[in-house]
Amino acid sequence: MVLQEINHAGAGGLWAELVSNRGFEAGGESIPSNIYPWSILGDESLLIVSTDRSSCFERNKVALRMEVLCDNEGPIICPAEGVGIYNPGYWGMNIEQQKTYRVLMYVRSSESVNITVSFTGSNGARTLATSNIVSSDVSNWTMIEVLLEAAGSDPNSRLQLMTTRKGVIWFDQVSAMPLDTFKGHGFRQDLFQMLADLRPRFIRFPGGSYVEGEWLRNSFQWKVTVGPWEERPGHFNDVWQYWTDDGLGLFEFLQLAEDLGSLPIWVFNTGISLNDQIDTTRILPFVQEILDGIEFARGDPNSTWGYVRAAMGHPEPFNLRHVAIGNQDCGKTNYHGNYHKFYSAIKNAYPDINVISNCDASSTPLDHPADFYDFHVYGDANYVFASARNFDRTARLGPKAFVSEYAVTGKDAGNGNLLAALAQAGLLVGLERNSDAVEMASNAPLFVNVNDRRFNPDAIVFDSSKVYGTPSYWMQTFFKESNGAMLLNSTLGAKTSASLAASAILWKSSDDGRQYLRIKVVNFGSSTVNLKITIDNLDSNLIQAIGSTQTILKSSSLMDENSFKEPHKVIPVQSPLKAAGKSMAVLLYPHTFTSFDLLTLLTMSQAI
Repeated sequence: MVLQEINHAGAGGLWAELVSNRGFEAGGESIPSNIYPWSILGDESLLIVSTDRSSCFERNKVALRMEVLCDNEGPIICPAEGVGIYNPGYWGMNIEQQKTYRVLMYVRSSESVNITVSFTGSNGARTLATSNIVSSDVSNWTMIEVLLEAAGSDPNSRLQLMTTRKGVIWFDQVSAMPLDTFKGHGFRQDLFQMLADLRPRFIRFPGGSYVEGEWLRNSFQWKVTVGPWEERPGHFNDVWQYWTDDGLGLFEFLQLAEDLGSLPIWVFNTGISLNDQIDTTRILPFVQEILDGIEFARGDPNSTWGYVRAAMGHPEPFNLRHVAIGNQDCGKTNYHGNYHKFYSAIKNAYPDINVISNCDASSTPLDHPADFYDFHVYGDANYVFASARNFDRTARLGPKAFVSEYAVTGKDAGNGNLLAALAQAGLLVGLERNSDAVEMASNAPLFVNVNDRRFNPDAIVFDSSKVYGTPSYWMQTFFKESNGAMLLNSTLGAKTSASLAASAILWKSSDDGRQYLRIKVVNFGSSTVNLKITIDNLDSNLIQAIGSTQTILKSSSLMDENSFKEPHKVIPVQSPLKAAGKSMAVLLYPHTFTSFDLLTLLTMSQAI
């Protein structure tokens, strides 16, 4: 799987932080800063909201200054509910009845404060949870924490900070998160579960073009994404045009992979962005950054950067065994020179780490050392389906391919339809058949917040409270047993339609411990196909009809999509395979993806 900060996949998505622009830094280091989406609550004549550089955090100095001109007595009386500021989060905060939320903030004032912290409906009329912060001494920056238990539900809620006292209050690093994130690690439960259900073998992060940035100054720089969240300055994601507070940093990406039982694959910047790059003669500081990053992931807790990881609650090293040197940078002027510097330094310090090159070796050998090479497949549906044969003639010597990004794009894709899913299924069947030349593959992008579609299509669609899988997501469930399975020799007859793609594996169910022979067939064409399946060198007594199934992904139209209204319009449907045997005549309906799972008494050793 590829997880990158695109479409608000992390900020406002998998990372469960509810407050957008929690540190008021979205305008950068200069003041006045952009505090959007924070807004004033109450009559603007009763308070003045501005920003200054008075924060106690050295790496993010901007703080919000709120001067309240009314009071609970005197000539200018505040409204009973008070005045203040509110944050609607990422297109609404999902507040759920009986759930508890932790609100943290840093506050400073020369006077005592009485602040009402609330979750309310989108217009502020309905209060879902509330608590008062009363403190007589916050003359120095003080962290304040409150737990709010919701008395009602609203997927479009907002966080309000209100007061009825005259004076000046400074706020910084305001955070609100549900307590029920996955294992308390900060990941939104429903989105995490969608990932976990695919049983990903690996997680490639943090991108994608997000790694590079339009300009190097806005690239993903790991050192400012680790340590206490309130000390992280955040940065502008200039490729996809939104601010991220970097709550989802290098540590969290590594933790996510561990929580999923997946291998982490770290894609790092090579001193190259989309518009500027560092000359190889000046690249060594960038190389050291990455060596430090690997030490952060794998180093002893007593090492410089291993200590930082341990202080974040993970004294054991993460299982980082793969790194990618850049993203789509092979054609850049300085890539080859920079690559050699990174490769040599990494292999010298960590010889067991697998290094992935950006350069394609599917038809021509690489001119530099690598353990794997990156390969991307984007195009219309016909192109992606035909790409199933890309590796049929690839040499089996040298590094294997890592197809780290594939997707149908353009008008064929819609917002994620059956056509795109079938084309991508054909591609994956072809990659599976060529698993001696292809090591790994992943759909990209993975997530999209429906309020900010920067790239189509995506596997998982969500808003503040709901989530569904596109047909491409459900297509990938056909392959989740492929990891660790045995690929079997399979051939389509000479007269078989070119619109078919097929593969066969022997896999063991983690649910019942039994062995299944899975035959996957994509019918990308518009005609029904009568297919005869023959299994050679297998005693018919070893196939059990009871317990065998067929699963079909189809719909009434190629352009059909899932949606919040119809999340299961296009999903796989399973039924018994009553005709299971070593010789079967099956019907493959037009525009379908079918998996035949034959329960067998065969063992892996017998198959060998």
